[in-house]
Amino acid sequence: MYSFESRVRYSEVDPSLTMTYPSVINYFQDCSTFQSEELNIGVRFLMEQHRVWLLNSWQLKFQRLPVLGEKIIISTWPYEFKGMLGFRNFLISDEAGVPLVVANSVWVHVNTDTGLPAKLLPEYEQLYQKEPPYPMDYASRKIQVPKELEFQSATPIPVTVSHLDSNHHVNNGQYIAMACSLLPEGTVTALHAEYKKQAFLGDIIYPRLARKDQTLYVLLCNAAGEPYVITEFTLERNEL
Repeated sequence: MYSFESRVRYSEVDPSLTMTYPSVINYFQDCSTFQSEELNIGVRFLMEQHRVWLLNSWQLKFQRLPVLGEKIIISTWPYEFKGMLGFRNFLISDEAGVPLVVANSVWVHVNTDTGLPAKLLPEYEQLYQKEPPYPMDYASRKIQVPKELEFQSATPIPVTVSHLDSNHHVNNGQYIAMACSLLPEGTVTALHAEYKKQAFLGDIIYPRLARKDQTLYVLLCNAAGEPYVITEFTLERNEL
């Protein structure tokens, strides 16, 4: 397991001084990046190999969100490599080690020259220390959106430079921030995201949202209605 310690910053909280959901995602991304960099198989290594890890799905469960000034421990570990996929858990714990947020993630290994999934490199098995998967209920990588839902459109979002990462497409955390901007007030107990295609500078993202019981679906689509990302938020019962 790879871990680092942090303290919740003012820039990471909402008006209630509670960590935002996009900040949680950013901590998880940073944690896996730090691990890969320390093993010398990080961003620069992947660029040299013409490879990249693209996120296929997130699944997050929230016990409690950290608050301003709280000391936290962020951890990650891969638990499986299969075909062209990598599977990785994440964890945010309080100073005493009590889990606050747990997550599963699925990543696709891609050849940047062809844009197609690529065979895993031997360095991954050699250097990453696999550990057993975290004991949680694992959802499918695919989100099944109920066909009977009636979706409402929200204000389109132009992709700007601030949305991009080193791969020159919209960073996966930026999609989560876009979707979270459409949430009603209240508490999210779970978040599931499925990444379908990449958005680039100059694209326009068209959000569409619908509710069913305790679930809010936010689809971030192109002009043709094809989703870049499908997000599914589980809200506390009294929030809907």
